[in-house]
Amino acid sequence: MDEKETGRLEAFSDGVFAVAITLLVLNIRIPGLDTPGKLLSDKDLWPVLLGEWPMLAAYTTSFTTIGIMWLNHHRLFVHIRHTDTILLLLNLLLLLTIVFIPVPTALLAEYFVRPDLHAAAIVYTGTCLGMACCFNGLWRYASYHNRLLGKNANPHAVNAISRQYLFGPLTYLITFGLAWVNTPASIIVSFILALFFALPSHSLDLLASSSASADSTEVSPADRAGTAGGSEG
Repeated sequence: MDEKETGRLEAFSDGVFAVAITLLVLNIRIPGLDTPGKLLSDKDLWPVLLGEWPMLAAYTTSFTTIGIMWLNHHRLFVHIRHTDTILLLLNLLLLLTIVFIPVPTALLAEYFVRPDLHAAAIVYTGTCLGMACCFNGLWRYASYHNRLLGKNANPHAVNAISRQYLFGPLTYLITFGLAWVNTPASIIVSFILALFFALPSHSLDLLASSSASADSTEVSPADRAGTAGGSEG
């Protein structure tokens, strides 16, 4: 029996992801509402709310990124069923970068309206690059010769994940380089990359399932000839 050993690791990781996402909303503050008993009129409130669009844009990008990282983490541990000390340390390193995301998000929200300044975007995209590298390291270690995967792990799904993850560090490295030149473009690309790594997960799983089903039902020409020969006999 291939008993799953990753329950505690997954539960702890889910809690860390939840805390990281919750911390993002703490960066959202509406100026003018800090004074007790003083409320802004509609005429004054709307411009204030509209003026906070950079903060909301940074929040949306980071929430999407962390949410998709959680989806990918869950997807990996469908196949990873065993743990060891190195895997636990790699997972902690990944969570370290995940929890840090609210910090560059707050920084980015402040400097989003200054496209001529690049430091905030560099820190943000650098954090995303580190996160992509951590994901790759964790998966490569666990999947190497099926080291920590389940006995019945679908090889098509495993290979599909490995191929997809080849693009992660490279694309985020390009985004990191772009942040030194064009801040808005680097943030837009980061958001698009987050969506990209969310969408293929279902497609790859469906493709893997279809391939596995096709392999199990396909009959080779030699088998068909043998069957036909047996029937004739």
